[in-house]
Amino acid sequence: MENKTSVLSLRAKRGNLLLFALSLLLFAACAPKAKTDVKALPEGKNLMRHARNISVFEKDYGYRMEVLCPWDTTLSLGSFALVKDTTKAVEKDVKGTIQVPVQSVISFSATQWAVFLRLGEIDRVKGILEGRFVSDTTMKSLLAQEKVYDIGTEAAADIERMIQLKPDALLYSPYFDGNQGGLNVTGAVLFPFADYMENTPLGRAEWIRVIGMLAGCEDKADTWFDDIERRYNALSGLCANVKHRPTVFSDLAFNGQWYVAGGRSYIAKLFSDAGADYIWKDNPSTASVPMDAESILAKAQKADYWRVINSNPFQMTYESLAKGSPVYPLFDAFKKHQIIVCDILPTGYFEQSQCEPDLLLADFIHFFHPELLTGEWSDYQPKYYHLMIE
Repeated sequence: MENKTSVLSLRAKRGNLLLFALSLLLFAACAPKAKTDVKALPEGKNLMRHARNISVFEKDYGYRMEVLCPWDTTLSLGSFALVKDTTKAVEKDVKGTIQVPVQSVISFSATQWAVFLRLGEIDRVKGILEGRFVSDTTMKSLLAQEKVYDIGTEAAADIERMIQLKPDALLYSPYFDGNQGGLNVTGAVLFPFADYMENTPLGRAEWIRVIGMLAGCEDKADTWFDDIERRYNALSGLCANVKHRPTVFSDLAFNGQWYVAGGRSYIAKLFSDAGADYIWKDNPSTASVPMDAESILAKAQKADYWRVINSNPFQMTYESLAKGSPVYPLFDAFKKHQIIVCDILPTGYFEQSQCEPDLLLADFIHFFHPELLTGEWSDYQPKYYHLMIE
């Protein structure tokens, strides 16, 4: 389940990361959110090219950002001023003002702090959530040295620690907005970071540029994203007119139900751009839709490939998968050993993949159309996915 909230894992014990993400999806859809009607957007050009949950406008003082409600883009989660020149006036209707480059932030998601890290700006991050699930060795070291603090979980964040850290900004996931009152006491500007709700790979990755603006290294972030965009578009272009599009479906059953990513979802877009025919491509949803295993089998039994996320600390095999449900061995992809697996712990999937959509796309093309990977992609070895071991 990759769309909207699949990357909200890392919230439970290691063996249950992905399953917990499913319940988090339901919470996200129902959580109360502080929002207002979107009025006319500021004048000028929106600097964001792919992201749909945020609009950015250049101002004489710096940047004005409008964060839209991912569940209803006619509503806003707030307008924010990123101020580079304090001598210039800021609009009175902004929800929060952040002087940039920001000196200290608390990051609620690995998709945030991982960007600070890769931009060489990790010193600005003072606290993160769920430190026990971190894969990155640099962040592990920073946590061990208490240069960065683990501030607990979203369900039980350490408010006292956050107050002690005196962050200028707190980058939180919007589904947590229902408990915003408790966060207000930190004194930080509460900035809703809705990257994970973008429904396209380039849309999610473009939030790199938001971090760049916060950290005062816009040019570096823009160059990084421009390179991602170039490679992604070149790869998708290779697959645009393929004659044979192998069929593919995704994910596993959970408590008797399968959470199927809709046909307008993040993972559906990746499959399509990789030259595959997603079984539920005609489903109009951007979210994940629960279905029973029998319905999945009826539609996906003959699919060529099956994509699975493995949240366990051990490798998944056909034998271990078969023990999970008597339905699994009935799929052709199981019988033909064409199951594509991502082991999230060793690959650091939730920390890195959002910033590497070009590599995710190359991974899938490697399986669906390996003959297309030439030039700079010659001899490419997948980073995140592999065929399930025998």
